[in-house]
Amino acid sequence: MVTTAPGEDRVPALALVNTRRVAADDLATPAAAADWLRGHGLAADVTDAAALSRLTDLRAAVRELLAALAEGRAPEAAVVETVNAAARADGAALALTWRDGPSSAWHSTRPGTLDAAVAALARNAIEVVSGEFGPLIRPCEAHGCIRYFLREHARRRWCSTTCGDRVRAARHQRLVVEQREGSR
Repeated sequence: MVTTAPGEDRVPALALVNTRRVAADDLATPAAAADWLRGHGLAADVTDAAALSRLTDLRAAVRELLAALAEGRAPEAAVVETVNAAARADGAALALTWRDGPSSAWHSTRPGTLDAAVAALARNAIEVVSGEFGPLIRPCEAHGCIRYFLREHARRRWCSTTCGDRVRAARHQRLVVEQREGSR
């Protein structure tokens, strides 16, 4: 079972980036990609390799945006254009809702399409890197992990307790070996 990294529940673009891990890809097939989209409230059919490629290309571009943000550098212009083009893929409008007060959300003119799903993820990525969550984006510091998370606690360094446990276990093992070699 894959644990979610902090922030994935609130940031779909972060969840998209984290569909690729060192030994697994949640978007490996069109059917898996369609399941992932549905699981994130973005009902869309991914019927062929071209549709899957649109989604995985966006994932790569968003990953590069997050990496650039975390590293304090500018991403390549082509990456920015990939995300911007994906955000334009669907006609959407900002709509006002009023429940316990005013709030706004983007609403697609073509819900249920891959264009709508890709555009929603791209718009979310733009909002993340340019908004309040941007400064909180961090890569996991565990060796071999390629996931990102929202660092909302100053001491958090890993995307999951699993990664934290692996780092602590490796550190302990290193100390045991050093002590054993030092006593010889």
